[in-house]
Amino acid sequence: MKLSAILLLAFGLSMDAMAVAAARGLMVERVRTRHVLLVASLFGGFQALMPLLGWSLGSRVGKSIAAWDHWLIFALLGGIGGKMLWEAFHAGEQEPLSETEAFGLKVLLLLAIATSIDAFGAGVALPLLNAPLGVSLLAIGLTTAALSALGLFAGHRFGAALGSRLDALGGLVLIGLGTKTLIEHLSAG
Repeated sequence: MKLSAILLLAFGLSMDAMAVAAARGLMVERVRTRHVLLVASLFGGFQALMPLLGWSLGSRVGKSIAAWDHWLIFALLGGIGGKMLWEAFHAGEQEPLSETEAFGLKVLLLLAIATSIDAFGAGVALPLLNAPLGVSLLAIGLTTAALSALGLFAGHRFGAALGSRLDALGGLVLIGLGTKTLIEHLSAG
């Protein structure tokens, strides 16, 4: 897997975290440094941890499914992307929260886990794509941390309109990567 594809994957996976961060930024009068550090470290950290867990599963079953791994990659990335698109267009309205409610550790941990579950599925696909583990985890974690921090400020500045658009963009990127992998394998085989 090329670095450009890893970066696209990282970008796509980080969109839901960025959208959630944007919603957090929308809910407060002022984005504080501690908000940025908490969101970036938790969202980026969990987004890097989940693919590691998925990788351990994918590396164990990779050789036994090599004949049809491109279909699995297509299904995983396409399914994750489709889920993100569906959620982008079916998101409900959220009630405004206090600063403590918006940035409480328990809430942020739950959001970090929820936004990184998709990364677990992508992690299963990484060994099937021959993606380097360290580079992949670093790219996914750092991209998510940076875009989540940016999302806080963007949400605070530009409002709720960004949230669903970011999820939709991330979903399209993941579907595109899955489709590209399938086409490459089918045309080579």
